[in-house]
Amino acid sequence: MKTNPSVLREIVQPAVIVGALGYFVDVYDLILFTILRIPSLKSLGFSGETLMNHGILLLNLQMIGMLIGGIFFGILGDRVGRVALLFGSILLYSVANIANGFVHSIEGYAVWRFIAGFGLAGELGGGITLVTEVLPKALRGYGTTLISTVGVFGAVIGGLVAQRVEWRTAYFIGGGLGLVLLVLRLSVAESGMFKQLRAGPGRVSRGNFLMLFNNAGRFMKYLRCILIGLPTWLVIGVLVAFSPEISKALNIQGEVKVAQAIDFCYVGITFGGFSSGFFSQLLQSRRKILFCFLLLTTAAITAYFSTSGQSNGTFYLAILLLGFGVGYWTVFATIAAEQFGTNIRATVATTVPNFVRGATVPLTIAFKQLTLGCGILASAAAISFACVLIALWALRGLEETHDKELDYLEPV
Repeated sequence: MKTNPSVLREIVQPAVIVGALGYFVDVYDLILFTILRIPSLKSLGFSGETLMNHGILLLNLQMIGMLIGGIFFGILGDRVGRVALLFGSILLYSVANIANGFVHSIEGYAVWRFIAGFGLAGELGGGITLVTEVLPKALRGYGTTLISTVGVFGAVIGGLVAQRVEWRTAYFIGGGLGLVLLVLRLSVAESGMFKQLRAGPGRVSRGNFLMLFNNAGRFMKYLRCILIGLPTWLVIGVLVAFSPEISKALNIQGEVKVAQAIDFCYVGITFGGFSSGFFSQLLQSRRKILFCFLLLTTAAITAYFSTSGQSNGTFYLAILLLGFGVGYWTVFATIAAEQFGTNIRATVATTVPNFVRGATVPLTIAFKQLTLGCGILASAAAISFACVLIALWALRGLEETHDKELDYLEPV
């Protein structure tokens, strides 16, 4: 990569900076409930088995909100604009975060986690879409890498904040950060590709979600884009979120806390995100890097379940490796955006990550049901390796998009 000032200026522009900060706030909020699950539910009067049961319910409602919100904001991004998508998304989840700090019942908690998830749904996909369309093809991978590296660090900060302030205050901070970012968004210009699309013939179908299902080849490509991301939220939503329960089953010596597990995981994701993005540019291939990182994830899962009887430090190290392995998240989101035309690109880039996040619902349900018959360790391991195998299969059918020209339309 060239490092002269003109190239750096081309990469570090408002769309990239604000996209990175937006993803930072997105990840901070998205992971905050996982960190605050136990202390917040205890504060509301719950204990014992209800901590896990209500935790799964609230996590699933958040993810369902993201699933529905992904469709809504994706269509909004292709019909009204990428910038409008980002404004609406951050305003909604900022308000929801602040409201989360005022809840006093499980019902209120559930409503606001759903709304927060709905709002969060547009952030990553909107940012990735805008950056891939604003930067030249030779540099767009560096732009999305910057978004990933800065963004996922939001979880680390979230973990540090959650350990130092009361749980309600942590939610207020997240909402406040979002409102500050809303002001910074005023400096972001609309994508030139989208402006041309909007000024073009009115008969062009924009943001038509059903277009992803009316053509078999296009549908399979869309499905494969979703499936390659499954291991990421399997790691975050099961192996890390329920690490206290899994560590007990592994006879880990010393207490394992969710907040610390999240910190270790996201430090790994930060370095994995930078590495996957940098090497995808160096090798000029998204597919090769995704394949390598799926293999790294497989090795990390094996190490995670091989820590039986070890110290909590060793267990946290395994979680760090898991995070590095699934650090391909932004390369995965980028390759999804690059697979489709400008008229449905925001719809794809926004819905794909949220369908993956939404997959946390069936994954946690399957995890819970399997534990009844085969125990927590066998259940977690079976789901983990199954997700990696599915992702590897999905990757085989996707085209390479590193040098792909993106200024084209999908036919109806």
